[in-house]
Amino acid sequence: MDYSKLNKIETFIFDVDGVLTNCRMLITEAGEFLRTMNVRDGAAMKMALKAGFRICIITKGNSIGVKNRLILLGADPVFDNVSDKQIALEDLETNHNISLQNSLYMGDDLADLVVFDKVLLATCPRDAVPEVIKAAEFVSPKDGGDGCVRDIIERVLRSQDKWGHSD
Repeated sequence: MDYSKLNKIETFIFDVDGVLTNCRMLITEAGEFLRTMNVRDGAAMKMALKAGFRICIITKGNSIGVKNRLILLGADPVFDNVSDKQIALEDLETNHNISLQNSLYMGDDLADLVVFDKVLLATCPRDAVPEVIKAAEFVSPKDGGDGCVRDIIERVLRSQDKWGHSD
């Protein structure tokens, strides 16, 4: 990885299932799909926002609970129920003033590959599918839902001397 890219990141764009969650779902008898998220990933997201970074979400999933959690953490915008991630990415540029040349994307599955060549830094968790691992410029040593988001946020913030600042 070209570590100088970490100094240029202004925006984090994350997939949800397999990145902020561990790819597993509990299915209740009532038909609800339940996921878990790592609170340390959430704490790192809040720290990044406080340091002036933007956090955006692009996911094919559609869960009110997940969306509410991400909005509560400060992610904006949160694109859910997305059928084409490239269209959502173009919307970030056009309607949300996001520079993809200063953005990092983390995804874990084949649908994420369309985003990889559009952003400055394409990343994935350790347990991403092989095609994504091969295409990613950086592979976190952490699995999806198990700290990979905190890992990449911490690396970026440390490279910019913004990690752990309380101001």
